[in-house]
Amino acid sequence: MIERLNDPQIEKALENLDGWSKKDDQHAIEKSFKFKDFNAAWSFVSRIALLAEEMDHHPEWFNVYNRVDITLTTHDANGISERDIKMAQTIETYL
Repeated sequence: MIERLNDPQIEKALENLDGWSKKDDQHAIEKSFKFKDFNAAWSFVSRIALLAEEMDHHPEWFNVYNRVDITLTTHDANGISERDIKMAQTIETYL
């Protein structure tokens, strides 16, 4: 089973993830991204979809025009795990 991170571990990890925050209503981290237009946002989503398949870790996301909201959680851990942190770090390199 995948190990769930505790609050101090999550807070420490978030210090190095610009714009990512812990969701209050669930055990997840989230970030909202804004792009020039729909095409740029959709291109980003497409790149992250390929990354998610490669990492076998699939985000929850919401896309409207130039905005993409991403939520990361590890269902097997019932909360935030190292997989979410690594995914967020990698997503940042795709900007």
